[in-house]
Amino acid sequence: MDGIEITWLGHASFRMRTPEGRIIYVDPWIDGNPACPIGLDEIQTADIVCVTHGHDDHLGDSLEIVKRTGAILVSLPEICIYASRHGIEYDRGGGAIHIGGTARAHEVKITAVPAAHSSDILGVEFREEGRVMPGSGCCGFVIRTSNGSCVYFSGDTGVFGDMELIGRLYRPQVAVLPIGGKYTMGVGQAAFAASLIQPEVVIPGHYNAFPNQQADPEELARRVQVLSPGTEVVALQPGESYLYGRCK
Repeated sequence: MDGIEITWLGHASFRMRTPEGRIIYVDPWIDGNPACPIGLDEIQTADIVCVTHGHDDHLGDSLEIVKRTGAILVSLPEICIYASRHGIEYDRGGGAIHIGGTARAHEVKITAVPAAHSSDILGVEFREEGRVMPGSGCCGFVIRTSNGSCVYFSGDTGVFGDMELIGRLYRPQVAVLPIGGKYTMGVGQAAFAASLIQPEVVIPGHYNAFPNQQADPEELARRVQVLSPGTEVVALQPGESYLYGRCK
């Protein structure tokens, strides 16, 4: 495969495959995700698992996948410390990074960038006891592959001015943006975010898994056409993939 493949696993969970066949999961919430088309037992291979923050719908099944597959966990230091208490060596493979820092895993570069959100850690203790562990906010990720492709996963966020800086610094061809409008930005803000980032493609996420986070990707496409006419909106169904094939 010459390009990169991005698969929506429902809600805010995505899988990305690189030109070398490396498998990257971003915020893999599989068990309990009402929109996820696969089961956790179907995930037997992963090379990198990226976690933007500690909310249970983003931390999700990340630790189980890392332990099962030996993947490198890329996340904020505090989440990596939390993971070390649950059997994952801290900073194994250099995956503990903070805003502006870059992890180099296999042929992939992953840079942590800001996100406008908040988060403590809703992990094992939350599932078993309802106990929230201290956390440290959240981030987005810019993922760059060996063929020059660059994908910006914003994570949970509202729109903020430094999205323009992210666009100028990294020139992502693809931006994955939330549009649910309750815990993240909605359609209007996401369209404006596209105008700041100026990617070739926007893939919406974090919507339609729950009744209180419904959004219309066609409305997003109409607004993006006005605000960022050079950007295409690619709305996936859960389990559907998009192949970005441009190589530099």
